[in-house]
Amino acid sequence: MQRRDFLQKSGLLASIGLISTAALSNPVNSVYSDDVQPVLLPPLPPLEHNGGLNIRTWIRSEMTGGVYSNVETAVAPKTMGPPPHYHKELDELMFVLEGTASVLVGNDIVEVKAGGWHLRPRLIQHTFWNSGETSLRFIDMYFNQPFEQYLERIFFELTEKNGFPEGSEVKIKELNSLNQKFGVIFSETSFKDFDDIKRRFGLK
Repeated sequence: MQRRDFLQKSGLLASIGLISTAALSNPVNSVYSDDVQPVLLPPLPPLEHNGGLNIRTWIRSEMTGGVYSNVETAVAPKTMGPPPHYHKELDELMFVLEGTASVLVGNDIVEVKAGGWHLRPRLIQHTFWNSGETSLRFIDMYFNQPFEQYLERIFFELTEKNGFPEGSEVKIKELNSLNQKFGVIFSETSFKDFDDIKRRFGLK
């Protein structure tokens, strides 16, 4: 499927105003299966960053027939995200709820303020951080891959209390397997660039 067809059929372009709603009203364009059901998600208190990064899944991929999922992320002040990386298959759409996200895309840095959107298509190296003095919260929307599973594995399962100490051989092995499964690619300079960004912006 061509990327534009995918974006149109998933509703992504409509959500950011690039195509009309009428263009998506034809049932023939639907990519959802008959098994997908409406779901009400009641409001919850804002996600706490707990002094670093934290996540909360809202929409799971299986709830949308594998088309879409999203995850809320909270980032403490002066905190770095992951090392620069790209995705083989995943397209990401960020909506900032609170604070300002600094996003590296290729060689450019963009600032996404609360209420702003940022689309990151696959195959483009990127990362994010919070260089501000206040909390950052955003929703990342994932298309065509159950990426919430990747994040939940890292945040909640590959932890020291579960026998995966930071930097240990067992954790590195699991992370490499996870990256291969989900097509997450780190370049040869990813971790050098990671350290450079942290020094440049005074991040932890």
